[in-house]
Amino acid sequence: MPQPNGLSINSAPLDESEDVEPLIQSDAVPPQCCSARLNLAFLMFSGFAVVYGLRVNLSVAMVAMVNSTDPEPSQNRSVIYACPLPAGSDNTSDPFPQHQGIPQYPWDSETQGWMLGAFFFGYLCTQIPGGYLSDHYGGSVFLGLGVLGTAALTLLTPLAAKMGSYWLFALRALEGFVEGVTFPAMMSMWARWAPPLERSRLMTLSGAGGNFGAFVTLPLTGYLCQTLGWPAVFYLCGGAGCLWAVFWFAFVADDPRTHRRISKEERDYIINSIGAQGTGHGWSVPVLPMLLSVPLWAIIVTQMCSNWSYYTMLTSLPTYMNDIMHFDIKSNGFLSALPYLGAWLFSTLSGVAADGLIERKVFSITVVRKLFTLVGLLAAAAFLVAVAYAGCSHVLTVTFLTLSMTIGGTTASGVYMNQIDIAPRYAGLLLGITNTFGTIPGILAPIATGYFTEDRTMAGWRKVFWLAAGLNVAGALVYTVFGSGKIQPWAGALDDGAEAEQDRSGSIST
Repeated sequence: MPQPNGLSINSAPLDESEDVEPLIQSDAVPPQCCSARLNLAFLMFSGFAVVYGLRVNLSVAMVAMVNSTDPEPSQNRSVIYACPLPAGSDNTSDPFPQHQGIPQYPWDSETQGWMLGAFFFGYLCTQIPGGYLSDHYGGSVFLGLGVLGTAALTLLTPLAAKMGSYWLFALRALEGFVEGVTFPAMMSMWARWAPPLERSRLMTLSGAGGNFGAFVTLPLTGYLCQTLGWPAVFYLCGGAGCLWAVFWFAFVADDPRTHRRISKEERDYIINSIGAQGTGHGWSVPVLPMLLSVPLWAIIVTQMCSNWSYYTMLTSLPTYMNDIMHFDIKSNGFLSALPYLGAWLFSTLSGVAADGLIERKVFSITVVRKLFTLVGLLAAAAFLVAVAYAGCSHVLTVTFLTLSMTIGGTTASGVYMNQIDIAPRYAGLLLGITNTFGTIPGILAPIATGYFTEDRTMAGWRKVFWLAAGLNVAGALVYTVFGSGKIQPWAGALDDGAEAEQDRSGSIST
């Protein structure tokens, strides 16, 4: 309901909101516990846990799928291991035999790099169309079908590998094509579902499912490879995605207005909080103003820089643990997963902290987004450099990698949700645009890693870590200078009177 001062319920303050009267009392806000919006966040969390499991399982399974880390060694060159084997007779990175009848393939490091990056060739193609259509029609169908389609295709992985590396490359690219709509669809749904002062916690909770999925899947993949053989990884992960889709389509609606089990109190609260910005944008979009928007380009550049290090770790960390640290595949999966446990916890907690700072008016939205981005990217860069010089210390390497990903998780409440701040009605489309550019490192990082580490030396991996750290610093600087949390003039949906009121009060009148 409109408030006497022009503020909508739970509306978020912008940068010029120092003189705005206090928001409504917290007892007027329906509790989140058992609410429709919190249930939606948990379903999204589990869905992204599944799709990230489907995305990263190949990076560990690859160690079991190839029958040698160097299938065609030079006759005049002996392999020199960068680090000694860790203590314990069970720890060895030597190729291990699979169960009888389970094939292994002679793929070199370059071929492995291309297959690990294949997913992202398809992934970048559907980001923008997925965001545009989700904003117009609603995102539940696109998110549900994205997870279901990726899961169904994952079931075909052992068959594609048997047919040859080109077939596996094509299948992984098709999986990325289908999954590409999921994150834009999530952003589009939260534009309709998330009250402004709850955006950070709801969106980080749902998006943190990706890190949780990586944390669970990486060690599970190592265990399954040793006990059941690597094909079981893809059958079980694919089956889990198909099962999740049943619950998603049964319990989710695009909009609180059409949800069958939401209370009237919660529905009215969400609708009045979001106001006109919670409606679809229609078929037309302000393309030219978007192309000229400095805050949007700040998000694009920063996500590209940040994603380079994230995708390097996501796709290549198990290879580093195998080739340099020489952990067995079971330990490899567990230790590769530890950074994602930290990232999951920190990203979730950062959402609560960010909402608290905004609600209490400690900082403006712009300052909060920049603060969390700056801390996350610079700290992650510092620990990546530390990894490069940790040498063969297994304890220091695992510690620094875990700290890098953990503190880097705070960017979830920074640049990674900034699209919904600057243009809520176009949030899905904007995430599609930024994620399209942000996916480019997913293609290039594994290929670059394969190039730098062709000889499996510490010096080659040091270049990998330095490059990732340098791009993190560059992204932090760009976003600090050019980022913004204000709704942009081209975002639309407000009449002249409402725009004037927004300029005066720092909020949206409904």
